[in-house]
Amino acid sequence: MATSSSTSSEHLQAYTELYNLSFGYLKPMALQCAINLGIPNTIQKCGGSASLPDLLATVPVPEHRKPYLPRLMRFLAATGIVALDAPSADDESATGKAMAVTSLYRLTPVSRLLVDDVGTNLSAFVLAQTTKYHLTASMHLSEWFEGVDGATAARQMPFKMAHGMYVREALQCDLQFNEVLNTGMASDSQVVLDFVVTRCGEVFDGMASLVDVGGGTGSAARTIAKAFPRVECSVLDLPRVISSIQPVDDGVVEYIAGDMMDSIPPTDAVLLKVCTN
Repeated sequence: MATSSSTSSEHLQAYTELYNLSFGYLKPMALQCAINLGIPNTIQKCGGSASLPDLLATVPVPEHRKPYLPRLMRFLAATGIVALDAPSADDESATGKAMAVTSLYRLTPVSRLLVDDVGTNLSAFVLAQTTKYHLTASMHLSEWFEGVDGATAARQMPFKMAHGMYVREALQCDLQFNEVLNTGMASDSQVVLDFVVTRCGEVFDGMASLVDVGGGTGSAARTIAKAFPRVECSVLDLPRVISSIQPVDDGVVEYIAGDMMDSIPPTDAVLLKVCTN
């Protein structure tokens, strides 16, 4: 039988976890804010670690907002997006009163993926997943589950409940959203496919052709084509997508305007990386 002290401890732990879950939405919002303010790049330009004075002098916020930047940095450190190296008591005593030791914020493996000059920048992917479109749609999950079969609400996805249109329609109406999503998915494809071709290259053995269905900018197909020149890679996407991305005409990948729901060109393999809508 559990003691009252252990029960109390479990209750407190559950209470703490519930708090973390309730305020969990702040983590992606703080991450989005850090990217928009260029904080990971600023830390990188400071040599991989930066003091608060460094950040206050560099991050583009007006003077009356600067007192709030330390709060954001503490939150980013608490969630592991950046690391905080605080001076120890020994460090402070060793430096004496003449020179204070300043806490430093440094990049973590997570925030290194958000730096411009590392070749695996996923900032665009984060921004694509934290748009108002996705966040507002998530507020309609319970409404969707509660929809009565046959009712209009039951036939709609949460995205359409929130915005009155499907994702593909929103992309057509909002060119900025379209650009953000295309850029984000392209950056993600680059990272994922670099891993696939180096670690799982055997899956392409004996393959002569591949169609990337819904491939957007063609980042995934281009990575495969460059790693395995014998594989003829094509990208199939809607006409509006193909026309909006200005595909590179260098012969590496063929771009085909069409609807995968109607037909897919004959091929040895079909790549469907992500299907969320």
